Amino acid sequence: MTISKERKAELIKAYGKNEHDSGSAPVQVAILTDRIKELTEHMKSHKKDFHTRRGLLMLVGKRRRLLSYIKSNDINEYRELIAKLGIRDNIQ
Repeated sequence: MTISKERKAELIKAYGKNEHDSGSAPVQVAILTDRIKELTEHMKSHKKDFHTRRGLLMLVGKRRRLLSYIKSNDINEYRELIAKLGIRDNIQ
């Protein structure tokens, strides 16, 4: 359940500073969000797949930690990022 190289390159280009910026927090959040959406669709049809559920919850937790890091450093970048990705603001 990974994303393709082409999709990852698109996300890096859209959210990174340049096309080689795969490690910055906004890019990581965008990649995690894409994987979370894919796994959520998988879980809709495979309700008893508990291994995937655990992986999904781990990805959601990692994304949450990265979002709290972004929010503590630059609140405007955080607001723009969640608006572009279409995720809710539930980071305290």
